[in-house]
Amino acid sequence: MHHCICHAEVRLHAQAIFVLLTHSKEFGKSTNTGALMARTLPHCQRVLWSRTEPPEALLTLIADDQIQPWLLFPADDTHPPTPFAHEAGKTPLFILLDATWQEARKIVRKSPWLAKLPRLSLSLDRDSAYTLRRNQQTGHLCTCETGIALLELLGEHQDAKALQQYFDAFLAAYPAEKSGHPRRQTAP
Repeated sequence: MHHCICHAEVRLHAQAIFVLLTHSKEFGKSTNTGALMARTLPHCQRVLWSRTEPPEALLTLIADDQIQPWLLFPADDTHPPTPFAHEAGKTPLFILLDATWQEARKIVRKSPWLAKLPRLSLSLDRDSAYTLRRNQQTGHLCTCETGIALLELLGEHQDAKALQQYFDAFLAAYPAEKSGHPRRQTAP
């Protein structure tokens, strides 16, 4: 990679568990931001979603009494939002759908086991900075931005800031890498 962002990669310390339930089309996409989280968060893993074979290890984790699972997905009439409150003695487990919005809706629709989880919806007062793909919808964040928002929600402000800086480095380097041109310099 000509415009490497290795210098910006950080080791974060959040103790919450992040599972990126990833659509097969996302693995290998150079624009995938879930990979940034997987490289930096100590308890983050990418799990391949399958319509016919639910991820057994994830189902076991969800059933653990020491885990507090959450599905991060917009609420609807059937699945109202549940306000986040950290239960003492339990480790939060955030399941993020690492997919396009169209694919994410399909994952939720075709995975009945997800319907049993409390839905956590984020209400943010900012738009996404992610511009690497078309069809970005207002109010929707990319996977990494969602991770940053969850770290803020948990009070992990230093980790959120560090992941934001890593994400910003990715956004600055990606267009230059794809075009083969020098990276744009940002104003101080």
